[in-house]
Amino acid sequence: MALKATILKANLSIADMDRHHYQDYQLTIAQHPSETDRRVMLRLLAFAVLADDNLQFCKGLSTDDEPDLWQLHDNGTIEQWVELGTPDPKRLKKACHKAQQVHLFCYGDNAVTVWYSQHQQAVESLKNLTILQIHDDELDALTQLVKRSMNLSLTQQEGQWMITDQESTTTVELLVRQHSH
Repeated sequence: MALKATILKANLSIADMDRHHYQDYQLTIAQHPSETDRRVMLRLLAFAVLADDNLQFCKGLSTDDEPDLWQLHDNGTIEQWVELGTPDPKRLKKACHKAQQVHLFCYGDNAVTVWYSQHQQAVESLKNLTILQIHDDELDALTQLVKRSMNLSLTQQEGQWMITDQESTTTVELLVRQHSH
């Protein structure tokens, strides 16, 4: 019998001072049985960074032809394509042809360093790709906030995110490895 996804509920109160985006979101996140808490929290952070009414979680690990998140325009075109981890550059190239903007949120300090040094030339040629990295210690701190039901306040100013629940606060700063041109 196949394992079922764990359903997480997240109420986010986002104050992104750099983008002047202030809004509350009620999200339902399906955590695939093989998905770690680190990856779930990175998906949640990616949502906050790009927050928009049309941004939505996809099937993620359970399908190869969809990203982790995407934002669709009313006419069906893909405005934002969001990947996590260190995917094959061919996947990123394909995403860049399908979407107006592609964001890659990397994690795993050593893995990202090796991946980026191996694929830097290939990914730098993708003009609509932005690559952001979260450091392991910050992602580990963020993972401490995982609960089946989360109420999080996320405030961003000058590239630094402060994420707070009722019990604790953690700070995250995403390293920009590549910014779209």
